[in-house]
This record gives sequence, structure tokens and C-alpha cells, in this order.
Amino acid sequence: MNIDRRKLLLGGMLAIGFAALSPLVSLPARASVIRGTAYKAPGCNCCDLWANHMREAGFDIRMLEDSDLAVRKIRHGITSDLASCHTALIDGYVVEGHVPADIVRRLLSERPEGVAGISVPGMPVGTPGMPGPKAGPVDVLAFGNGRPKVYATF
Repeated sequence: MNIDRRKLLLGGMLAIGFAALSPLVSLPARASVIRGTAYKAPGCNCCDLWANHMREAGFDIRMLEDSDLAVRKIRHGITSDLASCHTALIDGYVVEGHVPADIVRRLLSERPEGVAGISVPGMPVGTPGMPGPKAGPVDVLAFGNGRPKVYATF
């Protein structure tokens, strides 16, 4: 077997060159997907539209029907003044109703002390998942310790 020294030397140099460059070359980091589970009353379609809004924003939302949604809401601190048609659990927080994805991202980024979750009470037209033109600004309420407070307005 005849080994060409030039090819062997060239191959070795290439291997060393790639090894030296490998720390400098990196693939773009993939943003981690934020997963959540949302619960809705059977047959509610606007909840599915909200879940689609969240998915389009990069969230991985699983929507489940819950025939005893009121009990779940109580268990997670959703009082009647905060309630909407669906309740989501996302990265340790409760997200009630038609909250926009960018405000959920803000919550997950800021992680404010004493906040268990955020809510858009009721089902305001023009919010994510609720078709039609928005009539005016909508408040997103933060709840947890103490009385609910306005966390954001959109």
C-alpha cells in the first residue's frame, strides 16, 4: 500500500484547521419553546382561536376540554371578577382569557414578585381569539397576593 505523503499531510492540516475553527463557528441557538396547557368548556371555539394566536407567536399550547372548568378556576385563584372562558397554565403562571402573546412573554420575562397570573376578564371583542374590532383599550390584570392590579393595557 502506497501512501502519498502530500495527501496525508494535507489531510492532517485540514483536520487541525477545522478543529481550531470549530469554537469560532456556532450554529444559531434555537429559542426554547414555551409550553402550556389550556382548559376550556366543551364546544367553545374562541378558546381554540386564542390557542392558535399563541401558537403563531411561538408557544406550544395544548387545549383540553374540561367539563368542570369552574373548579379548576377556583383551584388556580380565578375569582368571578377575573374569569373568562379558558384558563391556561404556562411556565408556572395562570393565564386567564384572551391575553395577547406578547404580554404573556413579558410576564414570563419579568416574573413579578407576588403575581400568580394575569387575566383579561370576560370575552372582549377584538382581543386575541375574539373576532371583531376592539372598542378601546383593554386591561390585563395581574393577580396573586392582594387585589388584582392592571399589569398592561393594549
